[in-house]
Amino acid sequence: MKATPSSPADALRDLFDALPDVQAWIKDAQRRYLWVNRTFLLNYGMLQLAEVLGKTDDDLSPAHLATHFREGDEAVLAGQTVQGRLELVGRFDHTASWCFTTKRPVRDAKGRIVGTAGITRVLDATQIDQRSDIRLGVVIALMTRRLGQSVTNAEMARTAGMSARAFERSFAREYGLPPQQYLKRLRIQTACRLLVDTRESIAHIGLRCGFADQSHLTREFRRVTGLTPGSYRETYAAANLPSPAVSVLSSRRAKR
Repeated sequence: MKATPSSPADALRDLFDALPDVQAWIKDAQRRYLWVNRTFLLNYGMLQLAEVLGKTDDDLSPAHLATHFREGDEAVLAGQTVQGRLELVGRFDHTASWCFTTKRPVRDAKGRIVGTAGITRVLDATQIDQRSDIRLGVVIALMTRRLGQSVTNAEMARTAGMSARAFERSFAREYGLPPQQYLKRLRIQTACRLLVDTRESIAHIGLRCGFADQSHLTREFRRVTGLTPGSYRETYAAANLPSPAVSVLSSRRAKR
């Protein structure tokens, strides 16, 4: 029996489904998912493509993460590209990994932008500042190492080998946020992971993540996530379960 010939699009979909460490997706101009690969589905605790079709990041992710993804999509829809952006990407179990993200516009036959396409893959966090192909990777590595300490824009600029003004412009263009706002978001994101993935006290997590005390963490955490650290831990700690629970967890909305 002859095998049924596949189209180039089918071949590409099969190829992306075979990549275990790469998430891939296509969205329309309203940021609704049109297609994702198998790794994307597994990252969200889903099993079937139908579970994600027509949904947006607002459906899949907490508001503070969905806002970040939306900013990137809007830049791409305006004709820009996101090339090698280093960012924390989460899973259904609320753990997170450093990933290397690229997004491109999708155009119709007349050249009009009608959507976006993207991929992201996990990186070894210990090698971030050694990768010359990651823009501002050395700065992200510095933020990560000094998460519990004060880091000034001047220090970040020196690490990147740039003037302070050039660094601030470059960082805002790359990440859509000023450096200090991104650092605060990174601290909150790390606190989210520690609240779910460990039994450390909230006060200790606050200190580890660069907050003056538990009250400071609680105030900033609620402002970004809409929950107190204690409520976040209570709500999502059950999500950090072994992989057999994936199908049960598919209803939980987690980070990408």
